[in-house]
Amino acid sequence: MKNKLKFLISSSLKKKTKTKWFMIANVIIALVIIGIINIDSIITFFGGDFDEKSKIYLIDETGEIFDTFNESMKVLEGSIYEGDEHFEIINSDKSIDELKQLVTDEEKSSIIVDIYNKNESNEIGSKLISLSTMDTVDYQIISSAITQSTSFYTMESIGLTEEQFNKLTTPIEIEREIIDENITSEDEDVSMIMTTVFPAIILPFFMLTLLLVQFIGSEITDEKSTRSMEIIISNVSPKVHLASKIIANNLFLLIQGILLVIYVVIGFIVRKALGGDSILNGVGSEVGKTLNALTTGSMGDKLALIIIFTLILMILTFIAYSLIAAILASMTTNPEDFQQLQTPIMVILLLGYYLAMMAGMFKGSLFIKILSFIPLISALLSPSLFVLGQIGIMEIIISILIMIGTLYLLIKYGLRIYKVGILNYSSSKLWKKMLKSVKNRN
Repeated sequence: MKNKLKFLISSSLKKKTKTKWFMIANVIIALVIIGIINIDSIITFFGGDFDEKSKIYLIDETGEIFDTFNESMKVLEGSIYEGDEHFEIINSDKSIDELKQLVTDEEKSSIIVDIYNKNESNEIGSKLISLSTMDTVDYQIISSAITQSTSFYTMESIGLTEEQFNKLTTPIEIEREIIDENITSEDEDVSMIMTTVFPAIILPFFMLTLLLVQFIGSEITDEKSTRSMEIIISNVSPKVHLASKIIANNLFLLIQGILLVIYVVIGFIVRKALGGDSILNGVGSEVGKTLNALTTGSMGDKLALIIIFTLILMILTFIAYSLIAAILASMTTNPEDFQQLQTPIMVILLLGYYLAMMAGMFKGSLFIKILSFIPLISALLSPSLFVLGQIGIMEIIISILIMIGTLYLLIKYGLRIYKVGILNYSSSKLWKKMLKSVKNRN
């Protein structure tokens, strides 16, 4: 029995992995992932230049702001671009019209900053000029540098000391206090985690589940449509056949997932070899903030449990969807029928996905807590609610136990349907036959 199961698993895996489409698809996926990670190097190769500094022409009518503006720009761009000099500041003596002509005809990426006296009382005005729209980050850097340098100039012109100026411009420290003693300031980090970390986990799970359902369904319907199912079942029991499909297809997903991780690693190795880092500038600090929120405070205490519970629920849910897909496929007579039958599965998955993404909107709702116990969507919803603090360890353990109970029922009654369905080639009175098979204890 074990040898037959191993043979069927091996045969199913070979059918998927040792094919031209698998090789071609993975070569394309690898090239796309590596290409995206090294997109700046590719653009540079075809004529782009990420290392070229953007020129900023400063027209300083006061004659005293250039040095302060230049220093402010270095500090601001260094904090965003991790020490790299992104701009070249030029103290220009040309007129605005001449610089506009230069930017229009030749230096299309250059920027003009005009700082001038608005009136006889030396009130400062400024203008930021570019050929087209500017990157939001660059705009913020330049506008902040203009504000800092002009404020310092104004301070000196009215006779304020540097100490007085610092007192006026130093932002006030804001202490955060939450009246509800059950909520801490650390809970505010949860929203960041729910919008960054969880989508990165939930979306792949959602996509992999859809692929799993499609793989199992297409394989079983293909065996039925080619009549090879009769030969297989004459040599092995339906129970072994069902187990082989579930194990083989879940192993295939695992293999494909590992390959995707390998492609990402190769992409970063290639990036390192090419000396590229522009695409990651500014990302490190955001990743650091997210990791800090995940590993410190109350969230850090929950992290191990979140990972364990999420993995358990996901594994159980993968098996459940595999069983449902196999049972539905056994009831069909061709691939087109299965495509129609799998629609409810997609609806359930979409429901779980959107509920998990919007879980924060239902805070305190009994309705969303009840939904977290429902099998097939609990793997998406329960971890989200656990992170938000809307359910505790006991509730998520109950979700796992309900999922295990669901698997037991699917195996017990689904196998009865599977035994009848895989050798049934007629769609007449199909549901009556299925109901009869569920009642049959043999």
